[in-house]
Amino acid sequence: MAAFEYTALDTKGHQSRGLIETDTARQVRQLLRDKGLLPVTVTEVAAKEATRDRGSFTLRRGVSAADLALLTRQLATLGRAGLPLEEALLAVSQQTEKPRIQAIIAGVRAKVLEGRTLADGLGVFPQVFPEIYRTTVGAGEQSGRLDNVLERLADYTENRQLLQSRVRNAMVYPLLLTIVCVLIVSLLLGYVVPEVVNVFKASKQQLPILTRVLIASSDGFRHWWWLLFSAMGAVAYGFRRWLRDISAQRRWHRLLLRLPLIGQLVRGVNAARFARTLSILTASAVPVLDALRIAGEVVINVPMREAVADAAVRVREGAPIARSLGLSKLYPPMLIHLIASGETSGDLENMLERAATTQEREMDGIVNTCVNVLGPMMILIMGGFVLLIVLALLLPIFQLNQLVR
Repeated sequence: MAAFEYTALDTKGHQSRGLIETDTARQVRQLLRDKGLLPVTVTEVAAKEATRDRGSFTLRRGVSAADLALLTRQLATLGRAGLPLEEALLAVSQQTEKPRIQAIIAGVRAKVLEGRTLADGLGVFPQVFPEIYRTTVGAGEQSGRLDNVLERLADYTENRQLLQSRVRNAMVYPLLLTIVCVLIVSLLLGYVVPEVVNVFKASKQQLPILTRVLIASSDGFRHWWWLLFSAMGAVAYGFRRWLRDISAQRRWHRLLLRLPLIGQLVRGVNAARFARTLSILTASAVPVLDALRIAGEVVINVPMREAVADAAVRVREGAPIARSLGLSKLYPPMLIHLIASGETSGDLENMLERAATTQEREMDGIVNTCVNVLGPMMILIMGGFVLLIVLALLLPIFQLNQLVR
């Protein structure tokens, strides 16, 4: 059985869309004809998502963390209430208002009705449900604690969304200041300065060097602005192409780790993601080597991700996790100490959860520091540009006054 999305026309030519769960597309067309509808398109949901994952143009290939957390919380609540899995999936698909999520849940339910596990059904949509999600659900099904595992997954997705939102919201203010600074300076150089300097050119006097530099900058910006923005776009495109190479990514990410505040922020975000992911995997009885591999994949920074892979090799040989991870000296010492304490006490998942919370709190402090520094810094930079422009315009006026006297 599978889920199919259809588009059909009624006798009046009105278009209708919907979902039907059946075995083949041919049966879907027959069901539509029995209802007096003319089928236009019939597409299996799994095949459509697979085509989307292979690279068709789209702005968002997965679903948002908020939607994933919500449907996970609903599944956990319905499962804890004793509702069978296929009925819980049907209820979740009916409650959502987003057609794509409804279609995905229907596709998962169709696989469950075939007799497959929930993890297998989720595996049909790998771009929507990442490996940590599928592996954790599989471990919950094997242990018989699926409702508890789904609750942890809902907490995990919500915490991850909150972490991303804090970083994104913290960068809004400096970004807006940067845009305003660029717009103001561009407006002054492109429109205000040319109108004012015509008065100075008519005097045929030797202008101060600052004014001459300003006039040259204004003329260059007005005549070659397209070249400037084209060069900036080319540099950005070339930089992104350069980062596609793994060795280039490694060098760039190592440079980021060495920067004063940015390095601490990058280290804290990746350490928090690693600790929280490893915590939920170990709490769900996922084997430690698989947990390390999956937790390492959520780390964005290449050197830190490779440090996890090297640590997994040492753990396979019998070494402790904390000692193996600490050899790289890339992860915060507090995280290493808490992991070591968890390994000693046998309470690793709780220590990892505490480490993730500690890293997120430390990251909040770093983000606030960066915002508090970047905001006044951008204001000072913008004020400095405006001050130079004003001085360049006032110096010839002072010079003319002296000549008149």
